Amino acid sequence: MPSTTDFDRNLTINEIVARFPETIAVFNRFGLDSCCGGGVRVDEAARRDGLDAALVIAALRDAVERR
Repeated sequence: MPSTTDFDRNLTINEIVARFPETIAVFNRFGLDSCCGGGVRVDEAARRDGLDAALVIAALRDAVERR
């Protein structure tokens, strides 16, 4: 299994979900599309949707570390 060091903010949402399925709940909580709109990086999606990218990334890291 990948380690949390493999979590890279440059990965697209689709890549993150593929490596860390437990992050789907985080994307859903923030309302970020982890399906059809998942071909963008987290920071791009957060900016597009008016979210704080650092907050989203912190929640994603937390989900990965808790698995």
